[in-house]
Amino acid sequence: MSAPYDAPASPEMKVRTPRVRKLLAALESNWQTEMTGHHTYLALAREDADPIRKRTLEHMAESEAEHAAAWAGRIAELGGDAPRYKGKPNGDADSLANRLGGKRMALRRLEIDESRAIAHYGQQLKELEDEPSLAILRRVIDEEREHYIELGTLVREHYPRRQAEAAAASPQALLSELLARRSGSGRQAAGWIGDAIYGVNDGLGAIFGIVSGVSGATVGNSHYVLLAGIAGMIASALSMGSGAYLAAKSEREIYEAEVERERETIEMNAPESRELLSLYYQVKGLPEDDADRVVDHIARDKKQFLRALSAERLNSTEDALPNPATSAVSGAISTAVGAFVPIIPFFFMRGYEAIIVSAVVSLLAHFAVGAAKSLITVRSWWASGFEMTLVGAVEGVVTYVIGIGLGHIGA
Repeated sequence: MSAPYDAPASPEMKVRTPRVRKLLAALESNWQTEMTGHHTYLALAREDADPIRKRTLEHMAESEAEHAAAWAGRIAELGGDAPRYKGKPNGDADSLANRLGGKRMALRRLEIDESRAIAHYGQQLKELEDEPSLAILRRVIDEEREHYIELGTLVREHYPRRQAEAAAASPQALLSELLARRSGSGRQAAGWIGDAIYGVNDGLGAIFGIVSGVSGATVGNSHYVLLAGIAGMIASALSMGSGAYLAAKSEREIYEAEVERERETIEMNAPESRELLSLYYQVKGLPEDDADRVVDHIARDKKQFLRALSAERLNSTEDALPNPATSAVSGAISTAVGAFVPIIPFFFMRGYEAIIVSAVVSLLAHFAVGAAKSLITVRSWWASGFEMTLVGAVEGVVTYVIGIGLGHIGA
């Protein structure tokens, strides 16, 4: 658990001035966020059969609980009421968005959420004027960055699947022992296919719901459906584009920070770094003597040594990182493409005819997007497509019925 912060609350804090009330609200929000993450990671860990991925998720759940305990401790010091968890027992693990795309897509969403949490906490560093809270923030930000990196490895399945009974003297066992003393983990940039499918899925689902609702309220009035659909399409595309940009930018910044830490580690303990790189090569099949000779050759050039060790440690290179501008454009365009599908019929039809055609086209698109997810998940294309179609149908019916009700209320 986190070390307690024993700074006594000042008289000003006990009185609960507006500044303290604002601080308490921010800290309670942080506590709720960390507890939601704790329950989400625990739920995902319970459902995961992969032992390494399971242990990693459990470790992150414990870390989130420690963060929450730190915030709860600071709230108590400020004289605030003990926070109560208001989320679901499984956090966000059972949300429609996470269930929709399978396990890997759920982890990808959590990866993005971690990057947003880092940005949010970074903003709090500038806004909160309470040094004990800032001390917690700095530690939490560092650990959230590690979570972001670990989630990236889980999404792309770069954790090695080793047998638990591996010999203690094997290179892999020694490598694991060294890594246990060093922070961070492997990382590789995501391909654009997953992001494009995610964008199309997001745009299609959101605008199909809008079109269904407005159609129900206006009996398929093309003018209002097009107005709402196009406005929603633009908003969704801009939101996805900006989110993709921030995620890619955060990924690049985290990579650069990790490389800088690796540079400092090399300077402080060059022999261990050389041994670490040698073990990486031994795990890949090189004999120990050959691996040592390769490392000796590489280590003659400090820049090359840093580049080689960083590539092995982070499972990525700077060239492989996503370009923020490219991610923003691809995210926005893919979302706009998905969002445009449900409103196409309303350019040429009106009334119930347009509603029926839009529903058919949208459900076919849902199936196509769901099937396409098989490219980045382990599920069969027909099962993924059918699930996506079923969810889209339920979404369309529910929003259409709600729209009818709202239309009658406004009539």
